[in-house]
Amino acid sequence: MQDEVAAERSARPGTGSDVPAPVPRSRFAALRFPHPFALLVSCILLAAALSHVVPAGQFDRRDDAATGRRVVVAGTYHQVAPAPVGAFQALVALPRGMVDAASVVFYVFLVGGAFSVVEQTGALRRMVDWLAGSLANRGVLVIPASCAAFGLGGILIQMQEELIAFVPVLLLLTRRLGFDAATAVAMSLGASAVGAAFSPINPFQVGIAQKVAELPLLSGGMFRIAFLIPALGLWTIATMRYAERTRVAPAGEGPSATTDTGSRRQDLVLVVVTGTFAMFVFGVLKLGWDFDQLSALFFLMGVLAGIIGGLGLEGTAAGFSEGFRQMALAALLIGAARGIYVALDQGLIVDTIVQALFAPLGHLPILVSALGMMVLQAGVHVAVPSTSGQAVLTLPLLIPLSDLLGLARQVVVLAYQYGAGICELLTPTNGALMAMLAAAGVPYGRWFRFSLWPLALLAILGACGVALGIATGLS
Repeated sequence: MQDEVAAERSARPGTGSDVPAPVPRSRFAALRFPHPFALLVSCILLAAALSHVVPAGQFDRRDDAATGRRVVVAGTYHQVAPAPVGAFQALVALPRGMVDAASVVFYVFLVGGAFSVVEQTGALRRMVDWLAGSLANRGVLVIPASCAAFGLGGILIQMQEELIAFVPVLLLLTRRLGFDAATAVAMSLGASAVGAAFSPINPFQVGIAQKVAELPLLSGGMFRIAFLIPALGLWTIATMRYAERTRVAPAGEGPSATTDTGSRRQDLVLVVVTGTFAMFVFGVLKLGWDFDQLSALFFLMGVLAGIIGGLGLEGTAAGFSEGFRQMALAALLIGAARGIYVALDQGLIVDTIVQALFAPLGHLPILVSALGMMVLQAGVHVAVPSTSGQAVLTLPLLIPLSDLLGLARQVVVLAYQYGAGICELLTPTNGALMAMLAAAGVPYGRWFRFSLWPLALLAILGACGVALGIATGLS
């Protein structure tokens, strides 16, 4: 574990050189994972290799007015001319993946740069010191409060990449309270992923799935809420237990030696930061902002913070440069994760994999078939990391099958939602997860060991939901 501790200490931005909390030993303690970039590049090469052995094939597709997307046409799978991806083409998939994910990549860079500027003004540390002092011996309450807040973000809009903007504040706060960086990721991205997986209203997952299945939007809402509450509660408890086991005495920071003028400048910088996050929420929820607009917003925040904080243009530019350096790996991992799908798609084997996985389900009993859908949706999500893309790829195939089996369409949507959504917590092809871990300096192996058992319990909860949906005739 010493190499992972060293990796976290050196990669964690803006947290000094204090030794992080010890990681509890477990039966998975000896399990080693390669560097996340090496892991993702290996996955790209594996995807290219599969294109040489898996038959190329495609479904016909049509424009769907309900979803505004192109969806597959059931029963139209056919083999096409092979398109094996060569070794050099596999390497080209890496930059192509970065181009495909360019808006997210540059969002990560500009968020990192902006918060590096804010950190250099001393404003973030001033705010975190105040929060830590206010919480005193009640610091553990930060975890349920954060899980509830970020879980709501997942429930409403499936927040993932957007959460990278919160990393600097979360790391400073958890460190001051004696928690490690994995706790910061768990109570933010982890809670958001759980909220999205069990959400009754997430437009990018259950919303699109219900449109494809021709179900009324928000149908089955109370049933989903009945499983959402224990799911978020389970994740929150797991995070709190981990945080308590790994907690160490908070590092003594001592009072900041700032002048009255410096304090006033820092207060104004915090006003800018608070206003930025208020605009962030308003822009996403009301104005339909995407990553381009959010990137511009955080760039403006960094510039204003640097000028108000007294860094000047030269210091502000230097702060951005340092932030870019700190976020380089996180941004790179997003592009590399996307490159895996690029290689599979270029080899024309994505549809073949889906067809091969789901075709046997028609010969199984209803309950086994439904649970099989959930498991296979998790497997497909490794190759198709977009939940909305997975919905329009798999559900047009499963809905006709479910009608033949007498399986309610709402249960098929549940199986997709739980299978793909829970998988978001662990799969290395989830670029947002890998970027968040890199930005926080958390080795993937450590995250795997922490999240495996909570994820298993969530999967059992989801399976119970699918089974109960069948038993109650959920529609």
